[in-house]
Amino acid sequence: MKRKNKTKKYSCIAKIGNNPDGKAKCVKYRLNDLYKFSQFLDKKFPTWSWFNVFLKETRMQVSSFTKYKRPIGKDG
Repeated sequence: MKRKNKTKKYSCIAKIGNNPDGKAKCVKYRLNDLYKFSQFLDKKFPTWSWFNVFLKETRMQVSSFTKYKRPIGKDG
Protein backbone atom coordinates (compact mmCIF):
# COMPACT_ATOMS: atom_id res chain seq x y z
CA MET A 1 0.00 0.00 0.00
CA LYS A 2 1.45 3.36 -1.04
CA ARG A 3 1.54 6.24 1.34
CA LYS A 4 0.25 9.58 0.03
CA ASN A 5 2.62 12.52 0.12
CA LYS A 6 1.71 14.53 3.16
CA THR A 7 1.83 18.29 2.84
CA LYS A 8 4.23 19.89 5.26
CA LYS A 9 2.61 21.53 8.22
CA TYR A 10 4.32 24.49 9.80
CA SER A 11 3.98 26.55 12.94
CA CYS A 12 5.07 30.14 12.52
CA ILE A 13 5.75 32.81 15.08
CA ALA A 14 5.66 36.34 13.65
CA LYS A 15 6.69 39.64 15.21
CA ILE A 16 3.94 42.07 14.28
CA GLY A 17 4.85 45.14 16.30
CA ASN A 18 5.73 46.53 19.70
CA ASN A 19 3.56 47.03 22.74
CA PRO A 20 3.55 50.49 24.35
CA ASP A 21 5.88 49.14 27.06
CA GLY A 22 8.52 48.32 24.40
CA LYS A 23 8.06 44.53 24.40
CA ALA A 24 7.64 42.72 21.11
CA LYS A 25 4.14 41.62 20.13
CA CYS A 26 4.11 38.21 18.46
CA VAL A 27 1.45 35.92 17.03
CA LYS A 28 1.49 32.20 16.26
CA TYR A 29 -0.16 30.53 13.27
CA ARG A 30 -0.31 26.99 11.90
CA LEU A 31 -0.18 26.77 8.11
CA ASN A 32 0.87 24.90 4.97
CA ASP A 33 1.93 27.68 2.57
CA LEU A 34 4.73 30.08 3.58
CA TYR A 35 4.32 32.33 0.53
CA LYS A 36 0.63 32.95 1.19
CA PHE A 37 1.41 33.50 4.87
CA SER A 38 3.77 36.38 4.03
CA GLN A 39 1.04 37.92 1.85
CA PHE A 40 -1.44 37.52 4.72
CA LEU A 41 0.97 39.32 7.07
CA ASP A 42 1.28 42.20 4.59
CA LYS A 43 -2.50 42.67 4.55
CA LYS A 44 -3.33 42.05 8.20
CA PHE A 45 -0.16 43.37 9.93
CA PRO A 46 1.65 45.77 7.56
CA THR A 47 4.32 46.55 10.18
CA TRP A 48 5.45 42.92 10.68
CA SER A 49 9.23 42.44 10.95
CA TRP A 50 10.03 38.71 10.78
CA PHE A 51 8.67 35.21 11.22
CA ASN A 52 10.29 31.96 12.27
CA VAL A 53 9.17 28.65 10.77
CA PHE A 54 8.98 25.39 12.72
CA LEU A 55 7.93 21.91 11.57
CA LYS A 56 4.71 21.13 13.37
CA GLU A 57 5.54 17.47 14.06
CA THR A 58 9.09 17.87 15.39
CA ARG A 59 8.98 21.51 16.56
CA MET A 60 12.39 22.09 14.98
CA GLN A 61 13.08 25.48 13.44
CA VAL A 62 13.60 25.13 9.70
CA SER A 63 13.77 28.73 8.50
CA SER A 64 13.40 32.40 9.27
CA PHE A 65 12.10 35.16 7.02
CA THR A 66 11.98 38.95 7.19
CA LYS A 67 9.99 41.60 5.41
CA TYR A 68 12.84 41.82 2.87
CA LYS A 69 13.94 38.15 2.75
CA ARG A 70 10.68 36.42 1.86
CA PRO A 71 9.70 32.88 0.87
CA ILE A 72 9.60 32.42 -2.89
CA GLY A 73 7.29 29.42 -2.92
CA LYS A 74 4.95 27.29 -0.85
CA ASP A 75 7.80 25.66 1.09
CA GLY A 76 10.08 28.66 1.29
